[in-house]
Amino acid sequence: MNIPTLPTNAAKGGGHSRSVEQIAFHRTELSVILSLYGRMVAAGEWRDYGISCLREVAVFSVFRRTAEMPLYRIEKRPKLRLKQGLYAVVGPDGQVLKRGHDLKSVLRVLERKLIRVVE
Repeated sequence: MNIPTLPTNAAKGGGHSRSVEQIAFHRTELSVILSLYGRMVAAGEWRDYGISCLREVAVFSVFRRTAEMPLYRIEKRPKLRLKQGLYAVVGPDGQVLKRGHDLKSVLRVLERKLIRVVE
């Protein structure tokens, strides 16, 4: 007896193709980023943020004003975890300011800017 089998995507999603996996920040990563964000908001430097979860990268963008281009982008790229590092801080012109394997050490490039603002 020959029993028909369902295609793999039909068995999982009722005939619809499965959605593409997205990269996202973990709760502990967001905690570190939002801690810095809160201090920068309190200093009057940052006013808004946006989070994008894409197929190859997760991006936390910070803005001085909502309608502007982002001041900085904090990126998480898992494909680079064995090479330059999983995390990067990118400036407004697209230049990578800091890249590394540890989020806290990568964010120090922005901490220095906070120290200058407070002084």
